[in-house]
Amino acid sequence: MKVPGTPSGCERIPYVVAYREDVAFSDTYGGGGDVIGLDCHLVRPTAQTSSTVIIFMHPTGGGMYLPIVGGLARAGHHVIWANSRYRGTDSALIMEKVAADLGAVILDARDRLGYDRVQLCGWSGGGSLSVYYQSLATAGRGIVDTPAGDPYVVPDSRLPPADGLLLLASHISRHGILTEWIDASITDEDNPFDRNPTLNLYDPANPNQPPYRDDFVAHYRSAQIARNRRITERVTNQLSDLRDSGRPADERAFVVHGTMADPKWLDVSIDPSDRIPNHCYLGDPRIVNDGPVGLARFSTLRSWLSQWSLDHARADGLRCAASLTVPVLVVGNTADDACTPSHTHRLFDAVPHDRKRLYEVAGATHYYTGPEGRTHLAEAVDVVSSFVNSA
Repeated sequence: MKVPGTPSGCERIPYVVAYREDVAFSDTYGGGGDVIGLDCHLVRPTAQTSSTVIIFMHPTGGGMYLPIVGGLARAGHHVIWANSRYRGTDSALIMEKVAADLGAVILDARDRLGYDRVQLCGWSGGGSLSVYYQSLATAGRGIVDTPAGDPYVVPDSRLPPADGLLLLASHISRHGILTEWIDASITDEDNPFDRNPTLNLYDPANPNQPPYRDDFVAHYRSAQIARNRRITERVTNQLSDLRDSGRPADERAFVVHGTMADPKWLDVSIDPSDRIPNHCYLGDPRIVNDGPVGLARFSTLRSWLSQWSLDHARADGLRCAASLTVPVLVVGNTADDACTPSHTHRLFDAVPHDRKRLYEVAGATHYYTGPEGRTHLAEAVDVVSSFVNSA
């Protein structure tokens, strides 16, 4: 029976990659705690074999039915979308564990499914994950701990390197993009709705209105960084208090309000592109700013340090790109309403070698929506196909 959502002429094979790890406590719902199960979809043409597979993983998003996945399969590629253990919820996500999950999927693709070559594809937040993973695999030292100082040992043999990287509609890092989006008008996390009116982008009484002056944007960016670091200080202090009290495995959960207040959503002359003003990929940024699905809305102490802390998180696309030696394709969308062009160009510029290519799909949004979405998707698929076929 044909699985719904499978492109014509292709088959979709759902499967699970399962492995065990020694854990002090479970940070995902269900399962046995030490049993990790990763749901995956292999989408491939029924009449075309391949020794190369394109593997996607996003830290938390389930993208098995993203247009790019089906589009690449229709173009003749074998594609795996693999979900990390944190699919659908990132409140307790540890990036080091996501990297371990990605390594398990790559090993399975090579050892069980028989693919000789792996093109690692990062979509959106999967971009910095892919660069981080490849940097770990290239270093050959494995993983020994998390930014919270908790032991987490993954030998280098469990992190095989990919043969190439594809960064599509990607941002520089989760902590980097959160800091660009976080609401600088919140100066007291215990009173998140008592906001500084001169920094509140959504307050009509704010004297600073778009188009914003350069000095205001610089001041606002500085305040965003300061807020990220204030939250980090609270987190590290709480972890230290728990450990000092003899409770090293205890956790605390908290809410971060105001995480979609980037001036560029209101003033498109900042990081200029073809996007429309007063809009982001989740809708009206004013509503998203305090809505339930914003970045980092719900977090734990350890997850904040691994995922969102500007000074502690390790999955940094710009820093990790310095160690890349494999061919890299960076594809951006000029109307992207999530990962704007500056992210595309910063990632490309961070790759130190010349076996890299930059391509931008004119007019395309983050998910290739809109009346020209199919045309934009076809253009992106052609670029990826050319790159993969020539590798």
